[in-house]
Amino acid sequence: MGYGHMLSISVKDSPGKGRGVFAQRNFKKGEVIETCPVIVLPAEEIDSLELTQLYNYYFAWGPDSKDAAIALGYGSLYNHSYNPNARYYKDFDNSLLKYVCIRDIQEDEEITINYNCDPEDKTPVWFDLAGQEDLEIL
Repeated sequence: MGYGHMLSISVKDSPGKGRGVFAQRNFKKGEVIETCPVIVLPAEEIDSLELTQLYNYYFAWGPDSKDAAIALGYGSLYNHSYNPNARYYKDFDNSLLKYVCIRDIQEDEEITINYNCDPEDKTPVWFDLAGQEDLEIL
């Protein structure tokens, strides 16, 4: 599968959230928005990540979620929502993150994911836990 989805999406300012990913055309439910290669970091490097800006961008990775992954492409720029229009899937074998529509998305609409991975999961994510609803994460 190719990585050539960039013309279908763009990065723009999202009010109150910093940068976000926006649809450049209409997407249908079930359609792949983007397939992002990731750089996998072993668990012992996560403490070092905490000293950098990348700490707010990494995904838990591996079957036991002990490793970390940094998404390339636009993968680190999707904003969080508890009512997202997309979700992501982790492909450990190929070191990929795949972003897929869970409902139709209109042109110019921001594409959002639930950072808990499961779109239905309402568990507070780290910046909500810190009591900063509008913290600019991405």
